[in-house]
Amino acid sequence: MFKYLLQGFLFGIAYVAPIGTQNLYVINTATIKSRLETYKVALITIFFDITLAISCFFGIGFLIDKFSILKGLLLLSGCILVAYIGIGLIRSSVQISDEKKVDNSLFKIILSCFAVTWLNPQAIIDGSLLLGGFRASMPIDMSQYFIIGVCFASFIWFNALATFVTIFRSKLTNIIKWINIGCGTILIIYGIKLGYSFIQLYL
Repeated sequence: MFKYLLQGFLFGIAYVAPIGTQNLYVINTATIKSRLETYKVALITIFFDITLAISCFFGIGFLIDKFSILKGLLLLSGCILVAYIGIGLIRSSVQISDEKKVDNSLFKIILSCFAVTWLNPQAIIDGSLLLGGFRASMPIDMSQYFIIGVCFASFIWFNALATFVTIFRSKLTNIIKWINIGCGTILIIYGIKLGYSFIQLYL
């Protein structure tokens, strides 16, 4: 049991740690918004990341790959929302504050966390191949421990990332503007990439 928990945890860290849209969104929130807002974003991101991992584990990527309409819808909505979030990050205030001047709109946070997690069908398909491959390679009664390890890795990673950036953000004051611009620019590029994939799908 412990062996599969550990395998799942290590895989989960390796899978979620590389800089992607989720990490960028959490990092940006931690640099410009309150500690409460940061952990709120981290926890909502964890929820969507875990639901995505579980869905990939059971092969939702094959369903998306089979139905081009569903894939196209995800690509188009992902293109629009992820690029919009990127533009918002670039335009966001660079003032560090723990006061109540932050945007605490729960709906906006949920929509943004959902967009940076779920609106990339290629990531879902790739995740399904990886996680599905692991599931197929291990005893059925042990697979539950593997996915629990993956979910635990997501919980640890995003909370640790939020904590690290929140603690050291005072040392980043002079470069926060460029962090925001960098995060926003990369998200816009992700959005454009999704848009290009959408065009390719129907060419």
